[in-house]
Amino acid sequence: MPESSALEPPRDCPACPRLVAFREEQRARRPDWHNAPVPSFGPERPRLLIVGLAPGLQGANRTGRPFTGDWAGDLLYATLLKFGFADGVYDERPDDGLTLSDARITNAVRCVPPENKPTGPEISTCRPYLSGELAAVADGGAVVALGRIAHDSTLRALGVRLAAAPFRHGAEHALGPVTLFDSYHCSRYNTNTGVLTTAMFEAVFARVLAYLG
Repeated sequence: MPESSALEPPRDCPACPRLVAFREEQRARRPDWHNAPVPSFGPERPRLLIVGLAPGLQGANRTGRPFTGDWAGDLLYATLLKFGFADGVYDERPDDGLTLSDARITNAVRCVPPENKPTGPEISTCRPYLSGELAAVADGGAVVALGRIAHDSTLRALGVRLAAAPFRHGAEHALGPVTLFDSYHCSRYNTNTGVLTTAMFEAVFARVLAYLG
């Protein structure tokens, strides 16, 4: 894992007591897993930043790379490969050789939360790292928010009122130097229930690609 920086929390980040306790519990249970804040993946000054919710327990929390090792990653990386934002082969492990092209993936909350549900204070505490990621997006770039929590935290990090840019799947919001694109989260629950289809997800990234030119 990279050393702590303006963009990355330290491996033993003490900021959120509930998440620290859960992390220690998982470390004791599965010492071979990553079990730490998950660093972002991709070039540090991208034209596209994808913001998820938080690491999945058996996905990124296990592997140490965002959206790697669970169903959400299967759909996300297949889509990024299809639209030219990734190169290589996604094989559900951080050493699969996959690289991102002008894109970066991060999470609104860097540590895995119990039941995949971070609290409001935990989201706020982790927001400075998201602010750093957003500041590094190239002018004229795009941000894709996967779900309402990622959307709301992105707006707050940019200093935008939530009412000024309401979340809606497929919505686009021009926010000064970047444009925010909204999508339902690519979770197994959303895809299994039909809330999000592959076609709906791909349509968002098709518009992002057209926007970036």
